[in-house]
Amino acid sequence: MATDADDDPQTARATHAADEVPGPPASLDAFLAGIGPRAFRFAELGLRQRDDALDAVQDAMLRMLGYADRPATEWTPLFWSILRRRIVDLQRRRSFRLRWLLPAPVHEDGDAVEWSDAGPDPSRSHDGREAYGRLAGALSLLPRRQREAFSLRILEELDVATTARVMGCGEGAVKTHLSRARAALQKQLKDWQ
Repeated sequence: MATDADDDPQTARATHAADEVPGPPASLDAFLAGIGPRAFRFAELGLRQRDDALDAVQDAMLRMLGYADRPATEWTPLFWSILRRRIVDLQRRRSFRLRWLLPAPVHEDGDAVEWSDAGPDPSRSHDGREAYGRLAGALSLLPRRQREAFSLRILEELDVATTARVMGCGEGAVKTHLSRARAALQKQLKDWQ
């Protein structure tokens, strides 16, 4: 039996929106499985090397196992804080070892090896891959704090307070870094829009 509420588009949208809002994950394993791909993209943007990004995400996930007794509401900021610290540690270790003095790796045909994964991905169209490549290239030119603020606020859609907690700074600093990152990205990508 249909009611007037079933015919009301606002009620239908509200009901549909309520169905889409995910609840807290059932377990830490489910949380880590859901956040893994996004965490890898974040780490890859920060480290620019696939293997280092995989190591950072794996280390962060292993460290999260020690916090399984914490409430599920704390897992997201805790995970991003752990991952961010791991990325910073790897960046410092890399600069300490002076890796940047080594020549860039090259393929047998003489072309430079790209740090991004150029492998086939049927879920993305060519335009999507090109857009992601350009965004990743533009993000790599940003200072670390601006890149982190943009990635956490825009790409991961964390709120300002959580982002500030993850980055270990105030909310005003997050807004400043994000504003500067947006301005720099708009400038770098204006010819591509």
